[in-house]
Amino acid sequence: MPQDSLAKRNVIVLVMAQALLGAQMPMIFTIGGLAGQSLAPNPCFATLPISLIVLGSMSAATPVSAFMQKFGRRAGFMLGTLGGALGGAVGAYALYIASFPLFLVGSFLTGIYMSAQGFYRFAAADTASEAFRPKAISYVMAGGLAAAIIGPQLVKLTANAFVVPFLGTYATVIAVNLVGSTLFLFLRIPKPPVPAHDAPKGRSRRELLATPRIAVAVICAMVSYALMNLVMTSSPLAVVGCGFETADAANVVTAHVLAMYVPSFFTGHVIARIGVEKVIALGLVILASAGGVALTGVELEQFFAALVLLGIGWNFGFIGATTMLAGAHRPEERGRMQGLNDLLVFGGVTMASLASGGLMNCTGGSPQAGWAAVNMAMAPFLMLAGSALIWLLLRPKEA
Repeated sequence: MPQDSLAKRNVIVLVMAQALLGAQMPMIFTIGGLAGQSLAPNPCFATLPISLIVLGSMSAATPVSAFMQKFGRRAGFMLGTLGGALGGAVGAYALYIASFPLFLVGSFLTGIYMSAQGFYRFAAADTASEAFRPKAISYVMAGGLAAAIIGPQLVKLTANAFVVPFLGTYATVIAVNLVGSTLFLFLRIPKPPVPAHDAPKGRSRRELLATPRIAVAVICAMVSYALMNLVMTSSPLAVVGCGFETADAANVVTAHVLAMYVPSFFTGHVIARIGVEKVIALGLVILASAGGVALTGVELEQFFAALVLLGIGWNFGFIGATTMLAGAHRPEERGRMQGLNDLLVFGGVTMASLASGGLMNCTGGSPQAGWAAVNMAMAPFLMLAGSALIWLLLRPKEA
């Protein structure tokens, strides 16, 4: 369709932003728990910095969405890079003075970037036709493929660049945000029009969440993202705790993030062919398989296999849920619904990342037992999401 020429231009910009700016997330998730473990007064709090990133993202979701609704996507994404640069600067200084509380402040600020990045996928859909929408979302998510390679490689190059471990990585995060912010100068998404006094206001947040299709999309997005974060956050601690090197942990994270985004080249096509519900169901099954593989042992190849399956399962589950949600609300409800969705999704992710460190470091007395506890914790939430999806499929079709 003619309108998709603009959508394709915007997709290119957003893919590049996902690749460059998105690299800071695997960087921080690779070293955040290790840096936290070196600063925290109690090893149970090792993953608290990552929890603060997700808490910051959750807290910023609604105001960032409202900011974009008023000032446009470009302004909102610029705000995100400012948060990322400030988070990197505060984190670097906290490492320099060995302050765990200040390190948590920097992590919280990084969450502003993470929140803004979450809207890349919705921005891809803004100017796309209904037919191109799932492909646009999928292509933008595929930009994470480059991030999966760039981020962990930068960790290897910078983690020990200074006397203070990981200080160089956080300095690099600052540079990534400053350079990456220039990409949004090329984004062309019209600002949302100021609604007329008598324009439709759309459904309230309560009414939106009471809509079955929206409720199930939010539940499946929450479970897919939260469980991915639960296991990924613990994986560097588990890899190093089981006798492997930090470089091995970075390689495992690289494989995981590649698996998160490589399927995006065809996820949109699969959704168009077999339907979004089946893709979400497939994602939940693959997430369960990841937990099963992780429980078979703690050799390096088992870490790789489990984290690859975790990434693929997240891709199908989360992109499927995002596509379902994008088609279930009206334009005037966009800012309200997307902000609410990310508030709930990252609220779940915050709880998962908080639980991750406690399960990993304070359950069973060994890294092996902690890793098993993390993976067994997936089961009830997968059952919740699966049940919600089955309920939706069995409901009578609305007229």
